[in-house]
Amino acid sequence: MQIYWTKINKIIDETPEVKTFLIDRPEDFTWVEGSHTHFALEGFNAGDKPNRSLIRHMSISTLPHENTIGITTRIKEQCSEFKTILKNIEIGTKVAIFKTHSNVPLRREDKNIYLLSSGVGLATFRPLVLDYLERTDHVNQIHSLNIDSSKDYLFPTIFQSAPDKNFTSMFTDNRNDYYEEVQNLAADKDGLFYIVGSDEFLVDNMEVLREQGIKPEQIMLDKREKGRHELLASVYPGQDTILIDTK
Repeated sequence: MQIYWTKINKIIDETPEVKTFLIDRPEDFTWVEGSHTHFALEGFNAGDKPNRSLIRHMSISTLPHENTIGITTRIKEQCSEFKTILKNIEIGTKVAIFKTHSNVPLRREDKNIYLLSSGVGLATFRPLVLDYLERTDHVNQIHSLNIDSSKDYLFPTIFQSAPDKNFTSMFTDNRNDYYEEVQNLAADKDGLFYIVGSDEFLVDNMEVLREQGIKPEQIMLDKREKGRHELLASVYPGQDTILIDTK
């Protein structure tokens, strides 16, 4: 396993509770849209065993051509040891990244794509939307739907509708409106549905989609194969859930 030690070069306050940490990109480090990585703080590997309290799985919110690794996360007033360190971290601090993988690459299959997310889950979808806006071939359209009760919506300059690119973006601040809209989107029986959020959020969305006749192979989750299969099987019992190759 290769561990890349690099430095934080910029910190952006996206909203009162959300920060983006821009990290120097190592020369030979690359990734694709929808990637996540293990993001670790100094000291995580100082002992005989890794200190897991200093490691988190994080989505990369940038694309390689931006030449920086973006980590976007919510940091509340009451937070974990890891988030407390991040809250006070300084530019120039060394951090580590390793085990980078994409579970939700953009499927260019001449279909409509629906991005369903909660709050900071938009960080996972930011590079997918950027990739699509730069090259729209073999995707009919993309619609983003995000629920965030804080109303401090992320990345407003990117997640705004662009009719000329067949991209639409919608925000809601309550569950009733959100799930009503998910039902409406599921009228597209051939669409692809990407979901990012907590396990509970994933299951709730999949149950709505299942009731509307959406099949498990149309659903993309930000989970490795085993976790994805287990969540799909919990909603689609008795069905052979297809594992999408995301390598």
